[in-house]
Amino acid sequence: MRKVFEFGGLVAAAVLIAFGVTAIVMGFNGRSTVTDSLKAEQIVGSPDMTPAGIKAEAQKAGLDVSSISFPTLAVAGKKIDSGDRARAFAGYMRVHALEATSGLTYAQMGRFAAKPGTPAKFTDGHGATNIDKYAVVDPKTKQPVSNGARNLWVTETALTTALNTSYMADQLGLFGIVVGVALLLAGIGFAVLAIGGALRTPETALTFLQRKVKTPPKAVPSH
Repeated sequence: MRKVFEFGGLVAAAVLIAFGVTAIVMGFNGRSTVTDSLKAEQIVGSPDMTPAGIKAEAQKAGLDVSSISFPTLAVAGKKIDSGDRARAFAGYMRVHALEATSGLTYAQMGRFAAKPGTPAKFTDGHGATNIDKYAVVDPKTKQPVSNGARNLWVTETALTTALNTSYMADQLGLFGIVVGVALLLAGIGFAVLAIGGALRTPETALTFLQRKVKTPPKAVPSH
């Protein structure tokens, strides 16, 4: 039975080592793919993409900076070629979009450009409305004119989602590497225990916790 356990330990060690190596390789490949994909887009941070610079720009645009989450990583003049930089760039893009929409998000903006003189209660406060009869009509198509700021927000959301997905993929690759190292170490540990014959002795590293059983003295036969 002991040989079966030792053989099982070696098999488990081999499996863990194999999975560990595979996880590490896949993790590095995943992160490399993210880097290559980002480099292909040729994205470079604009001069204002620093924590201090973007906050000053937002204040100048009249935004409520206390309600905005600003990036903490500076990417001004840097190539966006890693998950962390992609996430930071996405954060800067969101602030730029808020500047263009006067602080309104997609759900807060009207769908159409409002006619001059439209009552304020029927607008979003920045020249757009959701009510067709107050919308500016395109003379060619006879359709309400879309709110350009809202369309800009849609574009910004699509781009930032892609950048944040790159960040997530990069972090998953890193997680795979960490898990792979853990599996590799566990496999090596199993192999050491099995090859070293840890099952061949009843002694353990915790023998000091075991209570010593006192052997009772032998009875002396009476004469």
